[in-house]
Amino acid sequence: MRNKNLFDPNTDEPFKLSRSKVDLFCQCPRCFYLDRKLGISPPGSAPYTLNNAVDALLKKEFDACREKGEIHPFLKENGIEAVPFSHPEIENWRNNKVGIQHLHLPTNFLLFGAIDDVWQLPSGELIIVDYKAKATDKEITLEPKKKKDGEIVKTDRYLLGYKRQIEFYQWLFRKNGFKVYNTAYFLFANAQKGRPSFDDQLTFEKLLITHEGDGSWIEPTIEAIAQCLSREKSPEAVADCDYCQYRMKAQQLERTDPGAES
Repeated sequence: MRNKNLFDPNTDEPFKLSRSKVDLFCQCPRCFYLDRKLGISPPGSAPYTLNNAVDALLKKEFDACREKGEIHPFLKENGIEAVPFSHPEIENWRNNKVGIQHLHLPTNFLLFGAIDDVWQLPSGELIIVDYKAKATDKEITLEPKKKKDGEIVKTDRYLLGYKRQIEFYQWLFRKNGFKVYNTAYFLFANAQKGRPSFDDQLTFEKLLITHEGDGSWIEPTIEAIAQCLSREKSPEAVADCDYCQYRMKAQQLERTDPGAES
């Protein structure tokens, strides 16, 4: 149980809230409340070390063009007249502990998110870019699969998180006074599986996927988060949240198990 970085309604200090924690609220308000107010975080996942390596190498690749003020050859191939944006805060914007920040005065939340890259068009508008690494033979898309009743397949819900992620970054940049192009880009590095052998190397194919940002959900969500944190009790469990369902079933079994330790 954590006792740091918890919401305290009795302080004037801004409450830091990362992009990923905003997304946690979108997924499950109860898990968010337990995490940010009570210090009970969801179980962590394994580190994405290969993905992080791809991110780092892509950043180096685009940084070389940033230093020269040149369009990356891959962007030229795709007809995108944009150069990697040069700004003294670029490394802070990429830092997971810092990111690009905005103090939301109505709630006193200090909202922040760490970006992968920013490209600048001749018009001066900024394109927000996020790097993704995959290894698939299937078509890469941002559109989740749906069941016959229209419900999104559970294993594809992460794609909604991708969209929220980049829309939140666009919102943060706009709040910092930048002109932001509404079209964002996901740069996928897709590891190819068709090689005859590994030979200590992976071959990647770059792919760009566009997304038209819609940040209309962000302000209402921030207000909903403030209301959630002001509650005396945690919200109800979410029916399709794996963590909530695990906790509920475990508690039910413990109450009916005569051999369970008290």
